[in-house]
Formats: sequence, structure tokens, C-alpha cells
Amino acid sequence: MSMIRRLLALDGVNVVCHFRDDGYLLEGYGLMSHNDMGRLAQFARDYRRIAQGNADQLAMFSGMRGWTPPHGWIIRGAKLSLCGVANLVCVVDSTGAPLNEILLELREVSHW
Repeated sequence: MSMIRRLLALDGVNVVCHFRDDGYLLEGYGLMSHNDMGRLAQFARDYRRIAQGNADQLAMFSGMRGWTPPHGWIIRGAKLSLCGVANLVCVVDSTGAPLNEILLELREVSHW
């Protein structure tokens, strides 16, 4: 079994995708079509780049350490949220999903 597929066992995780640096979907599992997973991978790649740029600017303007590199990101919606770390992204239920636990698991899996 794929290591990222195991992330589906976490409470609230509905979809998990692994993508290359160019945004190409390598593997995806869960409650979403393959085409939608491909679009999600592209989005996550773009969003990761935006988050990195924003973190770099924040570090430069604030003079405070610890903003870069960002170790993950969350977009929280009323019903669904996205969590991303490195080249992994997952779709989770916004109500009750343990986001900290999910981000920690994503970070661990991203090193495999």
C-alpha cells in the first residue's frame, strides 16, 4: 500500500494527493475524480509557491526569524479545508478534523 494512502485513515481526510514540483499528479486517493485530483495538485503547487513568497516577504519586512521556510499551509472553508506540506495536499472536513495532527502526519510522510 502506498504510504500516502494511509493518510486517508486520519479522521476527516477525504482526499490525499502527491505531486511533482511542476504540479503533475503522481498519485491520488479518496473521494475525488482523477481529473479533479490533477487540478488540486496544480493548485497546491501554486499555493505553496505563493505561501513561500509571502513568508519570505514577511521575514524581510518584519525582521523576525522563523517564517521561512513555511512548513505547511491550510485553507479553511465552512465545510472543507485543504492542508498542504511539501508536495502533498489533502482535503479534509472542516468540522472536527484534527488539523494539527494532519499537518504533522503530512510532514512525516513528505520525508518518505
